[in-house]
This record gives sequence, C-alpha cells and structure tokens, in this order.
Amino acid sequence: MPDELELLRDWDADAAPLTETARAKARHRLLNTMARTERNTDAAPSRRHALRLATAAVAAAAVTGTAVLITEGADEGADEGDRRDRAERRSGTETPRMGNASAATVLNGAAVQIGKHEKTVAPRDDQFIYSKRIIKETERRTGEVKTYEDVNWDSVDGSKRSLTMELGRVIWEEPMGKGEGVWPPREWSKLKKLPTDPEKLIPKIIGVGTSSKPLGEFTPHDWYDAHFMLGELLKWPVLPEGLRPAAYEAMALAPGVRAVPGVKDSAGRAGVGISYPKSPFAHGKYLIFDAESYEFLGFRDERTSASGGKTYTQLSHVVDWAIVDRLRQRP
Repeated sequence: MPDELELLRDWDADAAPLTETARAKARHRLLNTMARTERNTDAAPSRRHALRLATAAVAAAAVTGTAVLITEGADEGADEGDRRDRAERRSGTETPRMGNASAATVLNGAAVQIGKHEKTVAPRDDQFIYSKRIIKETERRTGEVKTYEDVNWDSVDGSKRSLTMELGRVIWEEPMGKGEGVWPPREWSKLKKLPTDPEKLIPKIIGVGTSSKPLGEFTPHDWYDAHFMLGELLKWPVLPEGLRPAAYEAMALAPGVRAVPGVKDSAGRAGVGISYPKSPFAHGKYLIFDAESYEFLGFRDERTSASGGKTYTQLSHVVDWAIVDRLRQRP
C-alpha cells in the first residue's frame, strides 16, 4: 500500500498548475490513502501519526505542509458582527440540553462548552508536546478487547526527533526535512494564523490557502476532506484561543453530519457521536460528546487488517498532555 509521500512523488514537478477540480480529486485521493493506511493493523510502524506532507511546488496544489497552507492576514475582513455573535454564544452562561438534538446543536454546544474553560498555552518551538492516549480496540467477530496506552513526545517545530506510539508500537520520527510540514502545524506562530472564523477556516484547510471557492460550491468530497482535516486539528491538545471552538462550529456547517445517540467512549462514558459526511472511508467514524454538557470525550473509528479478515472497532481519548522541555520528560 503506497503511503502519502509516495503519492506525492508521483507528481511531475514541472507540470502545469492544477485546476480546481484536479486539485480536489488529488487531495481526496491522498486523504483516502491515509485513511486506508490508518485501518491497516499489519502496517509497518513507520508512518507518522500526524499528517506528514511534502511541499514540492506541484504537490502544494493538492495538499501541503503548513508553510504553504497558511497565509498572512487570514482573518482580515471578517464580519465583526458575526465574530461578536460567535464570541457571545461561546461565552454564554447556559449550554443547550440534548434532547433530540441535531449534529449542529451538539457541535455548537461543544463550542460554547470549550469556550468557557479554554486556556491558552503557547509552547516554544524548541519544546515538546507530551500526550498520553488510551485506545480500546475490539475485534468485531470474537469480541476480544485490547487496551493500549500510547505516549507521544512531538517536537514543536519538527527540528528534533519525536517519539510516538501507535497501538503500543514505538515509532521514532526523524526531524522534518526541507519542504516538509505536518497537519496540524505545531509552531504556535502558524497555529495563530489559522482563522477563528469557521467559514474562513474551512477553505484554509482544504484549499491550501489558494482556493476562493465559496462554501456553497463545495462538493461532497470537499466536505469530507474538511471534516477529516478538522478532526485531525481537534486531536492536537494545544491550540490558540478560539481555534478549537471555531473547528467545532466549522464541522457544524458541513452537510451530511449527523448525531448518533448511545455511543460510548473508551472510558465507558455514554455520549452522542457526530458522524462524518457520507464517504466510503467514513464508516464507523465518530467524534463523541457528552449528551448533556457537550464536553468532547473522544473518537470512534474502525479499521481492517491487511488481509481483510479482521475488523476492529477503536475507541480513544487523550487522558493527559503537557508542554515539556525534553524528550521522554513527563509532567
């Protein structure tokens, strides 16, 4: 199975710039390849758990690292009234109750909930982000359950080796080379440039900062890609103030997302799942929220062994994170 970098190497660096349609198809093919790799239990532990991407000129037209993704003045010109309304909603004193809530109600409620408790912590580029994630994996046919505790130390600016784990396997990440980046970006300066206006955040994610396509013209592929990239953004524990609520609100704009009641997280907490927009690669994927407070609880996913003989249900959540100065340092 080719990885995402092999796909990018197939491009001709001297080719003419891609059209909007070709760009969308290339990006969707890349994300689908990564989704298939994530489901492969027998894959060799050499893939970065973050989206590590090359930023060659023609690859940038499909999907790139953060240097090309982010542009200056990302939030300039946003309607002040809209920003004020969102800020007031996020800081509201009451959170709507669940009932038979729609996906938009849950996601906007989550934005309110996180807005009340959000803390801004800015790591230095020379530091590491420590995180510990619990993954509970159930083999669908036999019901056998395995629990993994994955611990990661990610170099903030990518200039140092990182130590990550996937299903208990240790993976050493070499420093990023020239023209490489990750999604979401690690450097605080780059994260700060991402718009906190949800309607501006979505095009910045899927259009790589180059597309002026209005949301009303998004294809189903575009919306799936946006949801995928927003989900990866939300997995990162350290975000500037306002960006996480904006990501929830951006998800609420995607047609096709729906609320699925009765979904449990890896700690056994009952909640409501928010599904991805319809796609062959979205089956069984949910973000899980508390059904009353809308607090974010974790992720649900499914993956299949390389032989196709076994299917696994994965539940995961982050139990601890911190900014540390050294590799293997714990809080």
